[in-house]
Amino acid sequence: MRTAPLLVQWILRLAVFFLLLMSLLRFIHFYVFNRSPVNYKELLVAFWLGFRYDARVAGIVLLVILLLGSIPFCNPFQSTRARKAWFSFFNVFAITLIIFYVVDFLHYRYLFQRLNATALNYLEDARISGAMVWQSYPVLRIFVAMIAGVLLLRFFIIRMYKLTVRSNRKSGRSAQLLWFSCCFLMCALAIFGRVGQYPLRWSDAFNQGNEFNANLALNPFQSFFSSLSFRTSGYDKAKVKQYYPLMAAYLGIDNPDSSKLHFERVKYKTNRARTTQPNIVLVICESFSAYKSSMWGNPLNTTPYFYELCKQGVFFDNCFTPHSGTARGVWATITGIPDVELVKTASRNPAMVDQHTIVNDFDGYRKFYFLGGSTSWANIRGLLTNNIQDLQLYEEDSYNLPKIDVWGISDKNLLLEANRILEKQQDPFFAIIQTADNHRPYTIPKEDLKEFTPVNFPQDSIRKYGFESNEELNAFRYTDFSFRKFIEATKRSAYFKNTIFIFTGDHGIGGNAGNMFPRAWTDLALTAYHVPLLFYSPGLLSPRRLHQVASQVDILPTAAGLANISYRNTTLGRDLLQPANDSSMDNVAFIIDHNNRDVGIIKGNYFYSRRSGGKNEDLVWTNFYQKEKIAPNDSMKQVYRHLTTAYLESAKYMLWNNKKLRQE
Repeated sequence: MRTAPLLVQWILRLAVFFLLLMSLLRFIHFYVFNRSPVNYKELLVAFWLGFRYDARVAGIVLLVILLLGSIPFCNPFQSTRARKAWFSFFNVFAITLIIFYVVDFLHYRYLFQRLNATALNYLEDARISGAMVWQSYPVLRIFVAMIAGVLLLRFFIIRMYKLTVRSNRKSGRSAQLLWFSCCFLMCALAIFGRVGQYPLRWSDAFNQGNEFNANLALNPFQSFFSSLSFRTSGYDKAKVKQYYPLMAAYLGIDNPDSSKLHFERVKYKTNRARTTQPNIVLVICESFSAYKSSMWGNPLNTTPYFYELCKQGVFFDNCFTPHSGTARGVWATITGIPDVELVKTASRNPAMVDQHTIVNDFDGYRKFYFLGGSTSWANIRGLLTNNIQDLQLYEEDSYNLPKIDVWGISDKNLLLEANRILEKQQDPFFAIIQTADNHRPYTIPKEDLKEFTPVNFPQDSIRKYGFESNEELNAFRYTDFSFRKFIEATKRSAYFKNTIFIFTGDHGIGGNAGNMFPRAWTDLALTAYHVPLLFYSPGLLSPRRLHQVASQVDILPTAAGLANISYRNTTLGRDLLQPANDSSMDNVAFIIDHNNRDVGIIKGNYFYSRRSGGKNEDLVWTNFYQKEKIAPNDSMKQVYRHLTTAYLESAKYMLWNNKKLRQE
């Protein structure tokens, strides 16, 4: 290192110092707050991940020094003014670091959460918050300790500068360039966090499924700045209380309590005799637009095989997703709460990663999640692994198969790989399979072209029936092909007869539904939310086609009812096949357009929507089986308006208050 430029030497010394310091602070956090038996393997993973988060912080600071310090008049070893400026910079950084870690320590001690941006909300009532802090903590002693910490940091930073000056040995220009490049790459790698396609994210901390270890891995800078864009997220408790009676009636809450805002409904196993517990396989299909499929009579007949499955199962033809995005669709399905976050997806908010899910109530079931690509997108991995107990997660690197594009392995191979793993299971299982090929770049694997024959329609025909290109059309047809290969394979497996297969879409695709649906479906973009929902199990379920309104949030309660298990429902979904047990009110589907900030509900024959702020309301006819239209009146509009607001405010509240029980 002595041959390196002085600036690089100083940076390397600072890197080692700050990484050791932050690792020591992490060890103190572990020593003070750990209350459980130590699993040293998991602990080592947490500390290694924490080291990488710390390296990101150090990398950002040191990269600034490297880039600016390379300018002669900003180099602390060539300019006295620059040296003083950098010492002042580190004074500020030392103060910032000490404040972040002290506040983080106290924040975790109080709430068992690492410091996040919601702590800034305390500043809105600074007098009361300050009084609470003064009465709860030895503020003066803490303040003195913080000053001592800042002075100690300043001493070490200056000491390392002086050590670097003493090693004054000039290097050649080529050597300087080499050292600069290596140091730059080191800082860049530390900031990105890993060698791979996706950067290190806060959700990676939650992959172990252990909340203490997840919080241990994070540092206050990572947790705070990851949640900063969500600072305005939240809920209006007064509004939640105002509309609570309406939501309690809709959800069928036995003992409503508007003061405690109690939404829990416990459903107990019925007396129906069942010799074995049925497996559950939930397939979440990419962009599975209803109007583009065969079940509603699209002349292009894109999904003939799936249509035959629908005739053999319990098929809900009036199902809607709350959103038009994949991450939000997965969130709503797993948690039972529409993602009403307007800034980013709820899955990206560290403060919302802790969620109860009915999946965990499938006691004795093994849990699986299969995806052909990576769950790094939108931090979905954190949602899954932190909240589903003992989840076995399979993604692109889990299969010994080639990736066909950015979305990983093909849907056909994904489904067959899932079947290969599931058919080996001896215990009942709950498996989720998420497809991706019905998405740009619409890749059709060459290996399947012997069985799957692409079609080529004239452009006017394609657009008339909802597609933009033959590539999109064939990708949609390939989904049907993949389903056929999957079901054919499962029928040869022992588990098939005792399995309930659930197929739905993560969302639809907005477009012209033509004459297949009422005009409002196109004008108000309902096509972006309308998806098939099929419960398929020839040995367990009698075929039915049901027209009642259904939502993505209803899938898990319905699956739990069909499996005949006891479960705790704390969110907005209802068992679609036993609505009388919940409420006498018709089921509704909540929809939110995050781009236009429209919200609304589908209930009965109508879709109500309004722009954020309550202006530009619409109440339109949506029944595609009944042509006779009953004109809505003001009293009807008021019912829909109130239920929409109740649903929206309750969802906002639940995103923050649907945490797992401690034993989950």
